[in-house]
Amino acid sequence: MTETLPAMTAVKPRRLALSPSRAADFKQCPLLYRFRAVDRLPETPSRLQVRGTVVHTVLERLFALSPDQRDAEAGRELVDPAWRDVLAASPELGELFAGSGDPELGEWLDSARGLVEAYFALEDPRLVAPEACELLVEAELAASDAGDGEPLLLRGYIDRLDVAATGEIRVVDYKSGAAPREFFEAKALFQMKFYALVLLRIRGVVPRQLRLLYLADRQALSYTPDEAELIRFERTLVAIWSAIRRAARSGDFRPNPSRLCDWCDHKSRCPSFGGTVPPYPGWPDPAGAGAETARDRAE
Repeated sequence: MTETLPAMTAVKPRRLALSPSRAADFKQCPLLYRFRAVDRLPETPSRLQVRGTVVHTVLERLFALSPDQRDAEAGRELVDPAWRDVLAASPELGELFAGSGDPELGEWLDSARGLVEAYFALEDPRLVAPEACELLVEAELAASDAGDGEPLLLRGYIDRLDVAATGEIRVVDYKSGAAPREFFEAKALFQMKFYALVLLRIRGVVPRQLRLLYLADRQALSYTPDEAELIRFERTLVAIWSAIRRAARSGDFRPNPSRLCDWCDHKSRCPSFGGTVPPYPGWPDPAGAGAETARDRAE
């Protein structure tokens, strides 16, 4: 499963919130959460991550076309301009390749076109009328529910929201990687339950279906949540947030070494590997916890 970094055109202050990615970070390693959410240390995206950004951009723009224009050829033609726009928003990504004439860049763009083509094997976009694409959803839990006086703000970006004439909701998420093994499947479902809970809180409706489209191997996974399950999941998020706030008060975000450390950008700063953790900058001001970045939207 590939994490993607959707392109951002607007930057504005955001109160610190819990997203699927940041919740997963804290569960994986509290120190990683601190580096990303509190210190906001820069990270170097991989070619796979950026390719995922390009593919997500293409699929978003595909649904901006009229239904009769949504064919595979149109999808392929959207890849190059999507890459140019992603690069314009984040010029540093150009360092991933030697230049416009780099043959590896051509192969990389071809692989992105292949993933876009794979999407058409999973569904016919001409028959889909989404209510929204790249939809920002937020829901705030009461301070008493969050456990320590600071309300818990849930925030996430839904790739696509479909709403039937009957009012039934389907949440669709695109994954540029292959269908995951058990560990990563649980992580993907965590993300989708997060979206379902936020929709329950802001719309009062449990989504009828959570649908994951894995483009690399052209597989689709679907899940039907129920309200009782989402209420239990809400308690899990509150417990995670309470643990984050306890760590925030003391500054004690402890590392949790695992096999995932080999892919961490912050390994050199981690005491588990002989590094030195930067001084704790303190918990961000709730009124403006820093600018929103592409990584805040990454899943």
